[in-house]
Amino acid sequence: MAFGKVFLIPTFLHEDALETIPTYVVDAVKQCTVFFVENERSARRFLKKIWKEMVIDDYQWFTIHKAEEEVKANFRKGLSAGNNIGIISEAGCPGVADPGQVLVEAAQNMGAVIHPLVGPSSILLSLMASGMNGQQFEFIGYLPIDNTARKAAIKEVENESARKKSTQIFIETPYRNNQLINELLQQCKPQTKLCIAVDITAPSETIITKTIAEWKKGVPDIHKRLAIFLLYAI
Repeated sequence: MAFGKVFLIPTFLHEDALETIPTYVVDAVKQCTVFFVENERSARRFLKKIWKEMVIDDYQWFTIHKAEEEVKANFRKGLSAGNNIGIISEAGCPGVADPGQVLVEAAQNMGAVIHPLVGPSSILLSLMASGMNGQQFEFIGYLPIDNTARKAAIKEVENESARKKSTQIFIETPYRNNQLINELLQQCKPQTKLCIAVDITAPSETIITKTIAEWKKGVPDIHKRLAIFLLYAI
C-alpha cells in the first residue's frame, strides 16, 4: 500500500515575521491536499499569507484538538488513501510542545514518510541567544500551577541543572509570567542564571540573561506577553 506523505509545516511565532518561513515551505504546502491543524482559522490565514493564490476551500481541514481517536482515525484514513497531509501548529514547529506529535506518532507506526520542515522554534532560538549550555539542555514545558508544587519544582529544576550542568527550559501561560518570575527570584540561588526571552521574532523581541541577583535589581514586567524561560545553575 502506498501511503501519502506527511509534511510538518512550520508557522511563524509572530504574524508579521514572514521572513522566518523559508520559501521551500510553500512548495511543500502545494503538495498537500489535507491539513490537520491546531487552529483552523489561524492556519488558513497563515497559508494565505505565504501563498496568496491558494484556494482554501479546495482542501480538507481537520482540527487536531489533542488528537482524539476520531481525528487520528481520519488522519490514518487520509494517509491510507494516498493523500499528502500537512500538519500545522498554532505557532512554531509542529510536533514540538504541540499536540500534532500524536499524529506524527501514528504516521510513524504506519510506516509513512514524514518530512519535517525548517522553521522558527522558540525553544531553539531562545537557547541560541541565551549564552547557556547548548550541548546539554532539557525542555520541561509548564511548571505546576499549585504554589507549593511550583516552589518544589523550581528547586528541583535548579538542582537538576546544577547536577547535570544542563540548561533547563520552560514556559508559562502569559498572564502568569510575572508571578513565575517573582517565584524564580525568591526560590533560586543568587548566582543561578536566568534568561527571559520575550516576543521572539517580533519587533519587540528581547532575550536577556542575568543572574538571579542581577534580575532582583530590576524585575521586568512581561504580563500577557509570549515568553520562554531558561535556567542554568552554576
